[in-house]
Amino acid sequence: MNDEIIEILMKENEEFRNIKNKHTEYHKILDEYEKKPYLTPQEQIEVNKLKKIKLKLKDKMEEIISEYKKKKGVKS
Repeated sequence: MNDEIIEILMKENEEFRNIKNKHTEYHKILDEYEKKPYLTPQEQIEVNKLKKIKLKLKDKMEEIISEYKKKKGVKS
């Protein structure tokens, strides 16, 4: 169900689309860091920062999905 809602929101909601795109971008960056055998202290700080930002973006996406469900009368 959420996949269908995400597809709809990606088409109809610019804010959701922007947040989802940023979330995906940060996910790719974190994947690159995870491929490294060792992270410098600065890189580790950057990874932690990106993880926090990514989590906030995910929370915002969940909030938008929840609002959409309430608006459309969809049960979770």
